[in-house]
Amino acid sequence: MSDCLFCKIVNKEIPATIVYEDNYVVAFNDISPQAPKHVLVIPKKHIASFDHLTEEDNKEIIPYVFTAINKIAKDLDISEEGYRVVNNCGKMGGQTVGHIHFHLLGGRQLMWPPG
Repeated sequence: MSDCLFCKIVNKEIPATIVYEDNYVVAFNDISPQAPKHVLVIPKKHIASFDHLTEEDNKEIIPYVFTAINKIAKDLDISEEGYRVVNNCGKMGGQTVGHIHFHLLGGRQLMWPPG
């Protein structure tokens, strides 16, 4: 998607502080962090939202995303104390970029409900 902000990050057209990358996933620091550790984890394949996942995506891409999240949490030293993984879906769910992404938040006590 030529107009997708996150696709531009994947394609290195827009700079980002990348903390993890493999063949399927890119993870980078959020530009407006809500916790001391706040990383966005995205598949390299453009998928508009959680609602747009196909059966193939669920088998082939999403497992890589969660494997990456696990690795990143360990690399950020937040896996022992705990962290949160969030996916916002749609406008009312708080999704602001039309490319599926997961927020990895940690480094402080996270409250519930989130708001």
